[in-house]
Amino acid sequence: MSQLSVPVLHSSSTLVALRGVAKTFPNGTQALAGLDLEVRQGEFVSLLGPSGCGKSTALRIIAGLSEPTEGAVEWAQSANKKAERHGRIGFVFQEPTLMPWANVFDNVRLPLRLAAAPAKEAAARVEAAVRRVGLETFARAYPRELSGGMRMRVSIARALVTEPELLLMDEPFAALDEITRFALNDDLLRMWQALRTTIVFVTHSVFESVYMSRRIAVMAKRPGRVVTELAIDAPYPRSRDFRTSAEYGDLCRRTSDTLARAMAGGG
Repeated sequence: MSQLSVPVLHSSSTLVALRGVAKTFPNGTQALAGLDLEVRQGEFVSLLGPSGCGKSTALRIIAGLSEPTEGAVEWAQSANKKAERHGRIGFVFQEPTLMPWANVFDNVRLPLRLAAAPAKEAAARVEAAVRRVGLETFARAYPRELSGGMRMRVSIARALVTEPELLLMDEPFAALDEITRFALNDDLLRMWQALRTTIVFVTHSVFESVYMSRRIAVMAKRPGRVVTELAIDAPYPRSRDFRTSAEYGDLCRRTSDTLARAMAGGG
């Protein structure tokens, strides 16, 4: 299956695109080669691929945390200025990376404090973000008092408190048990639908990518590149009924077969 064509960057629906991006690290490791990806405004797109294929590297390049060795990252006109663009990006890492000495409220407030947001405005936005992830009764709790799933909710709230246009998520639920992971999948989809934030979600789980995404970009093994894009046309909101449906099972099989071909080098 060949890569699907996507609209050019100048389409009003396109937020960011990677064009022929390659990344070689100083030790000689080539993480990415010829990576092309276009992300449209308001969509939920997953990067799916085997461990070590450069998914996280691609995310860091989009975020501006790493520079490509070759190729370009192109942004829509509305996000042209670098400083403004970085202010509109939220990033959720694999680990919550919370400050252990700060409570939930203060952890979520950190980006606003760094941006010197007025105290009254910041407090209102923090309260809204904490409420959005269902932790309003834990606002004064410390990370050591929270479960793994709750700590990840705090990390998501911290990323959302700046009301980002683009939310980048690097396997945020990989270390959680299945029940907690399912619950956070559902919560994240509800937040995405309510906020209409664009999400790029890195995962190595076929099941998670199919359940969450509107589109899946399947990556080949290192050096990573997108070899296939799959549209997941199932309507939102998605629920347990979808997760147990024949349609979901068929989509998972198709996606799994596509991933297996990518890992074998067949594209």
